[in-house]
Amino acid sequence: MSYFTGAVAAVPAANKQKYADHIAAAWPLFKSYGATRMVETWGVDVPKGKVTDFYGAVDAKEDEAIVFSWIEWPDKAAADASWEKMQNDPAMKEIPEMPFDGSRMIFGGFSPVYEAGRHSDAGYYQGFLLAVPETNKKAYAEMADEGWKMFEKFGALGMIENWGTDVPRGQKTDFYRASKVEDTEVPVFSWVAWPDRATCDAAAKEMEAGMADMDMSAMPFDGMRMMWAGFDPLFDSEKAA
Repeated sequence: MSYFTGAVAAVPAANKQKYADHIAAAWPLFKSYGATRMVETWGVDVPKGKVTDFYGAVDAKEDEAIVFSWIEWPDKAAADASWEKMQNDPAMKEIPEMPFDGSRMIFGGFSPVYEAGRHSDAGYYQGFLLAVPETNKKAYAEMADEGWKMFEKFGALGMIENWGTDVPRGQKTDFYRASKVEDTEVPVFSWVAWPDRATCDAAAKEMEAGMADMDMSAMPFDGMRMMWAGFDPLFDSEKAA
């Protein structure tokens, strides 16, 4: 089963090209360590939230954009082995310096709990962070399946829900603080792939109208602490030369 290293960071908007150059240089190394794909997306529709949001997740400043990204691995063992190699690889020093504050980046290891559709050739992504009670894992997967039927109906290409399996605590920021995760909960990192933003925006309007009378308290997690945003692809190793 695939395994993902998921991350969210705040990058100065003025450094967008520098960031793109940085990740393009990093991909060959990750690939040599066994990664099968790397996707980096740039926030273009990131709303402010009442309880949580992506800005607060990484203590973003006024001049910073949100980056939502993931590296796909064949399995957790391959991911773990790669991080060990990376620490002692001289080639890491040849990668351009990170054009953002890495101390505020949040990251972790995630295993798919639900996956549907495809994730290639997406022109737009919706990214989500949330906290789900550990005992509600099955109920959450079942809810995701129902949600996918609606997303697919309105033009989504694919959806994946990833369950936190190796999510570290951070000194400044982390996934736990981002979603105000409680002791009995697990961080979830997920996304929906769309052909373009227009399709996603039109679907959002349709779904919002259809969910107006839905009982949100019946959801197997606290929706008030869930955050979501829209992202444009910035780098996709499947399309890299």
